[in-house]
Amino acid sequence: MPASAKDREKDRDKEREKDRAPASTHKKVVVLLLDRTPVKGYINAGDLGREASIDLLTPDGEHRSLSLSAVKCVYFVREFQTPFQPERKVFLSRPKLDGLWVRLRFRDEDIMEGLIGNDLLDLLDGGVQITPPDLHGNNLRIYIPRSALEEVKVLGVVGAARRTPQAPAASQSKLFSE
Repeated sequence: MPASAKDREKDRDKEREKDRAPASTHKKVVVLLLDRTPVKGYINAGDLGREASIDLLTPDGEHRSLSLSAVKCVYFVREFQTPFQPERKVFLSRPKLDGLWVRLRFRDEDIMEGLIGNDLLDLLDGGVQITPPDLHGNNLRIYIPRSALEEVKVLGVVGAARRTPQAPAASQSKLFSE
């Protein structure tokens, strides 16, 4: 029996799916070590903070294992060629995105501000992921391991829902009408 056009189309779709590369979970990063040496590569972002080391795939294709205790920051970048360190490390005014506005002080006395999610469970991990002050720069997010930090200070809660005033109780409204 000859195959219908619909069956041939299904077969072609299956072939295309086989040829398609699987979705990558590896993100472009520049890892800044405590001795200020940058290391470019790709990491699985889901593994950050779960293990004592970072498995990094360099652009040359070699695997490197970096101890989190030797890492200052992991910069998630758009491009490797542009500078990875943010031009601005603090907000010029109150941030507009929702979250906790924090100031981080590193062990080397460097200071950086950013936004983290308004979820205390995020602070209990092996590090902090922040949104940097310059949203249009090369950095999308920055991961800082706890071992690199001296202090984390919350400067404000941004985007918190306002409480709606409650209506006065019925018994109070009679107070002044008597």
